[in-house]
Amino acid sequence: MRKWISFPIQEGEVSRQAHCDLPAGTYERELGREGFFGPVSHMHHKHPPTGWIDWEGPLRPRAFDLTKLDSRDASPWDAPLLMHNPKMQMRFWHCHTSMSMLVRNSDGDELLFIHEGSGELFCDYGHLSIRDGDYLMIPRGTAWRLEVAEPMQILMIENTDSAYQLPDKGMLGSNAIFDPAVMDYPRINERFRAQQDDSQWQVHIKRLNQVSKVTFPFNPLDAIGWHGDNTVVRINWRDIRPLMSHRYHLPPSAHTTFVGNGFVVCTFCPRPIESDPGALKVPFYHNNDDYDEILFYHRGNFFSRDNIHAGMMTLHPCGFAHGPHPKALKKSFDNPATFTDEVAVMIDTRQAVEVDAAAFAVEEPAYVNSWQSPGKQD
Repeated sequence: MRKWISFPIQEGEVSRQAHCDLPAGTYERELGREGFFGPVSHMHHKHPPTGWIDWEGPLRPRAFDLTKLDSRDASPWDAPLLMHNPKMQMRFWHCHTSMSMLVRNSDGDELLFIHEGSGELFCDYGHLSIRDGDYLMIPRGTAWRLEVAEPMQILMIENTDSAYQLPDKGMLGSNAIFDPAVMDYPRINERFRAQQDDSQWQVHIKRLNQVSKVTFPFNPLDAIGWHGDNTVVRINWRDIRPLMSHRYHLPPSAHTTFVGNGFVVCTFCPRPIESDPGALKVPFYHNNDDYDEILFYHRGNFFSRDNIHAGMMTLHPCGFAHGPHPKALKKSFDNPATFTDEVAVMIDTRQAVEVDAAAFAVEEPAYVNSWQSPGKQD
């Protein structure tokens, strides 16, 4: 696809470069289409675009403390649904004991992010050890189970009726951000062969969000070998080498890890912060006017947020500007950090998500006021 030379319209006092050397005393707001890939404009405001003093109505930024979910479910299909739309659904699963059954998702590919804990995955393709920070992409129709070494907390992201793919890295080349060679897959090893037996096993199959239970007089994970390129894959955030620019704050799309049908999954990893004196050091204010943005906070210091800890999730639906909290913005000007140690998973969805009852039960309702200046909060 050709990229013809073109110049944006300029009106009034503007910066020569987005996110850098802003006019004195102004706050930049990006208005972008199609998740940072479409037409875009940058406005320079006298006041922060998040400087609201009151908010009424259902459209609002939301925060959920998933550490307060107390369910411990034997099956992932019993884990509470947090958010969903026709293309995607998310659950948060407290897996504290080894699974006594196999499960299979016939509604779509499943992406598991291991927030806490460790264990062993057994599936049609073999055995794989897992730990905190792992992504596990489980293709639709795969039978699997987990053996728990340390109790696990798992974010589950279903790619409904579709398959996960890797992002197009364009001129960066296929080895950028993460080399596909670091992705692991299950093995037919001694541990896998040792779990094969002739005792009775059930497979709990989810189809159209209903679960059917199929009983076998033997363990269906009885493969002696396989060949092909459709399999479970694992990548840990520690193997991701984030794209960086010392002179320009890159948009979230630069950190895409998996591409779903109508959404993307991005990973924010530890990295140096922009060092150019004129470059923004925190995420810019923006309207992402075609996508809802969901962030799950895994570990570290979340440098653009106040009062957010590991295990929380935020939702910024499209329809309003959002960006760094006031304290984070002030610190970025007065005493900017040189490195961020945060790890977070972002899910950007093209279709609006609905928040489910389990998430509402652990919502932090004051989050909408967290952008207000001190003294203006309720």
